[in-house]
Amino acid sequence: MAARSSSGPETAACPRIHPTALVHERAKVASSCRIGPYCTVGPHVELGEDCELVSHAVVDGWTRLGAHNRVFPFASIGLAPQDLKYAGEETRLEIGDHNVIREGVTLHRGTAGGGGITRIGSHNLIMAYVHVAHDCRICDHVILANAATLGGHVTVEDWAMVSALCPIHQYVRIGTHAIIGGGTTITQDVLPFSRTAAARDTHAYGLNTVGLERRGFSPQRIRKLHHAFKVLLASKLNTSQALARLKAEGDLGDDVRRLIEFIESSERGAIK
Repeated sequence: MAARSSSGPETAACPRIHPTALVHERAKVASSCRIGPYCTVGPHVELGEDCELVSHAVVDGWTRLGAHNRVFPFASIGLAPQDLKYAGEETRLEIGDHNVIREGVTLHRGTAGGGGITRIGSHNLIMAYVHVAHDCRICDHVILANAATLGGHVTVEDWAMVSALCPIHQYVRIGTHAIIGGGTTITQDVLPFSRTAAARDTHAYGLNTVGLERRGFSPQRIRKLHHAFKVLLASKLNTSQALARLKAEGDLGDDVRRLIEFIESSERGAIK
């Protein structure tokens, strides 16, 4: 690998690169980036403005990071997917802006069979030892806590939180504003706005009220969602009957409509 390095002060024309870092001469690195000791940046990598690789991080493959991302030691970003069908295709990892990627995180590129792209949005906190497999889609303002493990093709919607040590099955969707308790195994879709955790079995335990209040949901919005969850989870109706009852009531509001659409579009079934 051809390398470039700079131990001098950051200038308009030159990013600050530690002398021990290996940055391929074909990599596209914005002049405001900071690349710390023993980092490796491959030839197809793009780093946007104000990105920082703290130290010992690897960014390789066809990988693009937007602006203001911070990558901590021993993170491995953009390497080949852990899929036996992968045969070296030019697949991608796309990362947005203002993400924090902590120690030991692994973020893999997509596969040809899965669309070819793993996507991570903006303003996400990805804590230590998280794994995001091929063809996942992480939206915005997501928290993935320590050692959360996402199988291939998982979708995590805006403002969701996956707590520590949670394995997420392939093709699962985590709905917007949902929170999953620590150590919970997820094999089906997680309802938007829900609190889901495992005691002996995995259940949705109701509305993520505290999270919604913190994000500025009005009492009226929360009241409508609370009613919808009561019908879905606490009545004696099955899922189809509960959805029919909610639709018949009218004046659902956008949040409840989104909840209904999520359930109706589920391919794996949703956790109740």
